[in-house]
Amino acid sequence: MAYTAKIKVTLRQSILDVQGKAVEHALLNLGYGSVGSARIGKYIEVSINEDDALAAERICNEICLKLLSNPVMENYSFELEKA
Repeated sequence: MAYTAKIKVTLRQSILDVQGKAVEHALLNLGYGSVGSARIGKYIEVSINEDDALAAERICNEICLKLLSNPVMENYSFELEKA
């Protein structure tokens, strides 16, 4: 059985999001004054071939910590779906 992990990686709130600030400024310049803030993140989908949902979750946590996010600066969350 395979699972699809839908992973979101975002900067921690305490970290200045330079890209988000640039987007926020551009939106204001385009006339979108109602936009209060913008933050940029990453979205990744990974296929995990495991029979057990707990094993797929463990693998997803490991790859997020080891490769897909920087635990010092970023948070991550994910959802597993049966593929």
